[in-house]
Amino acid sequence: MIKVILVDDHHMIRNGLKTFLEEEEITVVGEAMNGKEGLELMKSHEIDLVVTDIMMPVMDGIDFTTQLTKDYPEVSVLALTMLNEHQNIKQMLSAGAKGYILKDCTQEELINAIKTVYAGGNYYSSSVTQVIMQGLSSKPKMKKRTITDIALTERELEVLHLICKEKTNKEMAEELFVTTRTIEAHKRNLIEKTGCKNVAGLVLYAIERNLFSDL
Repeated sequence: MIKVILVDDHHMIRNGLKTFLEEEEITVVGEAMNGKEGLELMKSHEIDLVVTDIMMPVMDGIDFTTQLTKDYPEVSVLALTMLNEHQNIKQMLSAGAKGYILKDCTQEELINAIKTVYAGGNYYSSSVTQVIMQGLSSKPKMKKRTITDIALTERELEVLHLICKEKTNKEMAEELFVTTRTIEAHKRNLIEKTGCKNVAGLVLYAIERNLFSDL
């Protein structure tokens, strides 16, 4: 069972989400109206994943996610919001969110996003991906760097490519014939070498530098 908390200032939304998720055997162990309440819940509950909105009173989703990932790095964050502006998306991913979907998504997509993020992957709805790509295309193109320029090994580039394809640690390990611990080690090395804060940052890093032709 995946244990989640819902952080949203609208009671009806939380109630609807809770009813639906529990039908899918996902346990909602707590609800909060803002980030501050969400952090309090973390102190007394064992949580696997947090589903949070962005615009909330007292403490918004960005500040909440920043503090949450600092204090509880093992807990995954999925943003569920109506905001699809590039700046909001970039701020949430930089704060540590592993997924970003919009509230007009289907129930099937929400479940898929939760399960993907819970498994260690990243999930962005197609409309969110389009916003990211549009934001990047409006900037001056960066010259494609060589492996030497960015100091990444061939294997690290393979792992980075699979991260961008939203593969889970288990899927990457199976494809590269290594252990999940090895994949985690490569992720840590990639974050250290590139200066990114998290896996979401690695995805943006690869896209901005046009490292892979199929992205």
